[in-house]
Amino acid sequence: MRLVTFRAHPAAAARLGALADGYVVDLALLGQKGGVDLPADMLDFIDLGPVAVEQATRLMETYRGAWPVGTALPQDNVKLLAPIPRPRKNIFGIGLNYVEHVAESSRTLDTSADLPKQPVIFSKPPTAVIGPGDAIEHNAKITQQLDWEVELAVVMGRRASRVAEADALSYVFGYSVMLDMSARDCRRAGQWIYSKGQDTYAPFGPCIVTADEIPDPQVLDLWLTVNGEKKQGSNTRHMLFKVPFLISDISAGITLEPGDIIATGTPEGVGAGRKPQEWLWPGDVVVACVEGIGTLRHPVVAV
Repeated sequence: MRLVTFRAHPAAAARLGALADGYVVDLALLGQKGGVDLPADMLDFIDLGPVAVEQATRLMETYRGAWPVGTALPQDNVKLLAPIPRPRKNIFGIGLNYVEHVAESSRTLDTSADLPKQPVIFSKPPTAVIGPGDAIEHNAKITQQLDWEVELAVVMGRRASRVAEADALSYVFGYSVMLDMSARDCRRAGQWIYSKGQDTYAPFGPCIVTADEIPDPQVLDLWLTVNGEKKQGSNTRHMLFKVPFLISDISAGITLEPGDIIATGTPEGVGAGRKPQEWLWPGDVVVACVEGIGTLRHPVVAV
């Protein structure tokens, strides 16, 4: 399933939905029609575990093409929000996780040219998250080096503590797209959270694709354009540390919980690695895509 959080109109509450044939289906309302109690909130849905996905999948198959009145709206008529508009915890970011990106970062940033022996982990606060189409803020008083990074996002489905790498994918709820926006001139004493955690620096969405539809997260193309010009293009098979290893490594010391998000790193092609370096400015439009999941499109605006 392709799960979203949406608003039917600007004054409406956020609701959990599923994408199908150009429609957004309100799962809680569909459940009422089918005699199944489903929540209207993404995190509550994830908390229910596999049974929720199974029930929702059966409902969608039962009613597909003949949606009960009031349960489905044309996708063009609703506003998609971030799938999890307010994560419970900081997003786990992974730095320097593609070999070519390690090389380009070492040329222009204060990072080592040696491949990391362990995942480089940082975080982005929940307040950084924005949804599809929302504006990325450019605050010229803070940064003159706003940069882009397209990433595969992993959403955890159950509590994971000291998980074996071989079992790690069974803990995943689904996958999404994230832009790890970075103010390169805001790194402080080697720490990245202020550079990467500012407001609007975690565009997220447009949906979460449940893990049953992506059995192997290491075969996905991902790419990014700025004003229509391709800047990044790679495949998740080129990750230095693959998704199962990341889950195992983080959970060895930090318990992962349902709804937690891991942004798995970006390939080469970021602005800081170009000659000459390129940065985002108000008026630019960033488009990021991960194969099999979807596309994010965000304007950059001055604040």
